[in-house]
Amino acid sequence: MRVVILFGSELGTSETVADCVADELSSHDVSIYDMTDFDPGDLDRTDFHVVICSTSGDGDLPTGAEPFFDILDATSPDLAGLHFAVFGLGDSVYGDTFNRGGEIAAEKLTACGATQVGDHARHDASTPISPKDMARDWAETLPIPALTPH
Repeated sequence: MRVVILFGSELGTSETVADCVADELSSHDVSIYDMTDFDPGDLDRTDFHVVICSTSGDGDLPTGAEPFFDILDATSPDLAGLHFAVFGLGDSVYGDTFNRGGEIAAEKLTACGATQVGDHARHDASTPISPKDMARDWAETLPIPALTPH
């Protein structure tokens, strides 16, 4: 089983977090993709997916993730059997829209039948906690099923 890390970013923090998660899972077969370069038709049920997504504007998906989820909405693939975890990035100063990008990503994947596992991480830029440190700690807890080290 591969671990496929998909990141959607506006300013690059999600990509940095993706690299940290990949480092933490480096004993496994890990691939990282910017959502702008990944076709939702390539989602594979035999892979474990990690979605790292920032929040943009008024609680929207970041620009880099919009095309991926637009295609997912348009095609509504059957993703039953696909397992994923989400690491969201946001800032609590935005109130109700805090970390909404990661939540939207999870909602869209589960609407297609995928199963979210593990804790939904919600990094808050208004805290002194580094997103990289939080990502490393979170990655250690991922319940990746049937993962075989390479």
